[in-house]
Amino acid sequence: MIIVSDKAKERILELKKEEGRAENENIRVSVKGGGCSGLMYDLGFDGAQVDTDHVFEDKGVKILVDRKSLLYLAGTTLEFTDGLNGKGFQFVNPNASRTCGCGESFSV
Repeated sequence: MIIVSDKAKERILELKKEEGRAENENIRVSVKGGGCSGLMYDLGFDGAQVDTDHVFEDKGVKILVDRKSLLYLAGTTLEFTDGLNGKGFQFVNPNASRTCGCGESFSV
């Protein structure tokens, strides 16, 4: 399961409207190799759900996760911050043993 904070939900809905996204486009979260800690998060809109996707819904936000990425993302919370220390989506991942300073990459 991936949890969506209230602020993340609000920002996702704002972006969907601003970008003129179709109603059937959902959020896709995945993990890719790279970054200073070895693995990187990838977040974006996607209207193409495949049979092997795991689908989660929290607070009305539908999230698609491929099978491989699910191993790294189980129990993660998607947050959005807009404070002085930075602005953007952040992942609070209980599976990460180490994260980089910017929070965009991690290792397990």
